[in-house]
Amino acid sequence: MMSCNTLYMICMGALLFNLLPSSYALALKDRPVLKYGTAWKKEETAKFVKQAIKAGFRHIDTACQPRHYREDLVGDGWTAAAKELNLKREDLWLQTKFSGLGAHSEDNIPYDKDAPLETRVRQSLALSLQKLQTDYIDSWVMHGPENNWDDHFEVWRTMEEAVDEGKVRQLGMSNFYRLEDVEWAYNHARIKPKVVQNRFYSDSGHDVEIRSFCEKNDIEYQSFWTLAANRDAYSHPEALELAKKKGLSPEGLFYAFCMALGISPMNGSTNEVHMKEDIALMNRIRSGEKIFKDSNEMGIIGNALGTPNWNTILDEEDEL
Repeated sequence: MMSCNTLYMICMGALLFNLLPSSYALALKDRPVLKYGTAWKKEETAKFVKQAIKAGFRHIDTACQPRHYREDLVGDGWTAAAKELNLKREDLWLQTKFSGLGAHSEDNIPYDKDAPLETRVRQSLALSLQKLQTDYIDSWVMHGPENNWDDHFEVWRTMEEAVDEGKVRQLGMSNFYRLEDVEWAYNHARIKPKVVQNRFYSDSGHDVEIRSFCEKNDIEYQSFWTLAANRDAYSHPEALELAKKKGLSPEGLFYAFCMALGISPMNGSTNEVHMKEDIALMNRIRSGEKIFKDSNEMGIIGNALGTPNWNTILDEEDEL
């Protein structure tokens, strides 16, 4: 049975969502935003994507990587939800990725592995467009670094051509954990990356320097492994007490923490109630509500990350 707090959050989130224009979830200037992650959902992908959209998610993340994603079922899921909810394609934001050879199982590579690199990139996009049942991709991400910079820029320039052709709206990069690599890629790109999507965890120092670079250059920082890699930060007694005080789950409190830092977290929930709770929380934040009253409350979570200087946005005296 849902608690009164949970029911209130869901109802308020639904009210706020209905008051927002359909384009609200699409504008990058309105970030951060929760994005529904579709990895590892296998045959149930379409069901969960449809469920997520019905719960209020409008940003969907996937990849042309059959080893971990089912783009075909993402396509089935979003189109089924759109039909039921009377949504247009432009009411949703679809992000997919080009994954290099090393990211695939040998027996399930989604392009001709012997073709020139630029051909592999084009074949990947063509397959994504087909499986996702769309004629354009909102955000196309390089899933990881290539073996050298020559190959990197061959991939990137081919991706830039897709933007020129109107098949893709923006580009991004994922699994880049060295600031100098992000800077080099950014400075030498004709079409600048608008997304960096990385694992948000202590081994990378929670990407403090990369997040700062993203903030300064209008790049959306997207996090994955957001909850799984940071349980200690939101499950210690002070965090649990704060979550209770705010009427949130510990996980919801951590999502709020990330969004207060300007991070757009991946959310891969398969629980319909949790989906609705998370969207309700996001809509509260995006309507202007401050979940944390000051940086001291933020520090209850941030100081437990184990990463110095985790706070890349707020000064200590800032009111949130």
